[in-house]
Amino acid sequence: MSSTRWAPLLGWMGAAAAAVALAFYAPYERLVLGKLPSAATQRLAETQQALPPEPLPARVLALVAFEGSPREEIQGWIDGLQLQREFRIAWVKLPVVQDPGDEAARRDIERRLRERWPRLAERARLVPLFTDRAAFVREAGLSDPDRASVLVVDREGNVLARAQGPFDPAKAQALRETVLAQNEEALVRPGP
Repeated sequence: MSSTRWAPLLGWMGAAAAAVALAFYAPYERLVLGKLPSAATQRLAETQQALPPEPLPARVLALVAFEGSPREEIQGWIDGLQLQREFRIAWVKLPVVQDPGDEAARRDIERRLRERWPRLAERARLVPLFTDRAAFVREAGLSDPDRASVLVVDREGNVLARAQGPFDPAKAQALRETVLAQNEEALVRPGP
């Protein structure tokens, strides 16, 4: 009889212990969507440092394309988000290319990619990434590498928001809010 009296209390204590354990071992919210491979994060950081002297944005919009991804989808996102006129959004084109393993081949591929965008302003935003395509797709949490992807990433390469496929105004608004929220906050807050 006394064991039935303690059963509900022990059940509640067990549930509380499980909740505390899950709080410590559950992934951080910002890591749930994925993370760019370290090579991509490093390449983005190098490119941002080479751009005109401005505060490094806390978040960047990366337009990801794979070989075979429809180019018009990337252009649709650029036009739909009005990125050519929206100076509050830091953005780059991130073509993901299967790494040929040879430096001369990489330079040749990069040259051909840059020839597609003749204007200097467009080429400055081009950040070719030579890596394992399947690993990139898996780590970034993408579902369809045959479609264009738009990612909001932070300085550590964490994917904070994403959309895939052709331009969608509702998705674009969510991406815009995600990328601008932290960037505007970082500009207002004094640095250390």
